[in-house]
Amino acid sequence: MVFTATSHAKSLPAEPALLLKVEDAARLLGVGRTTLFELIGEGRIQTVRLGRRRLVVRAGLERFVEEISA
Repeated sequence: MVFTATSHAKSLPAEPALLLKVEDAARLLGVGRTTLFELIGEGRIQTVRLGRRRLVVRAGLERFVEEISA
């Protein structure tokens, strides 16, 4: 069975990803990669390592936004 991009995409859940690439997390926050890495280094945004990749935990990102909004 061959899946095309269209048929495969329809089978994926519409829920947001639990882990985000650094670039995507920076885009969501409206900051650059350097600023995001500074926040990560300060421990203000939670990340995990999967192999060589550093991914931002969506819940941690949302928690950070709530903290700075309060």
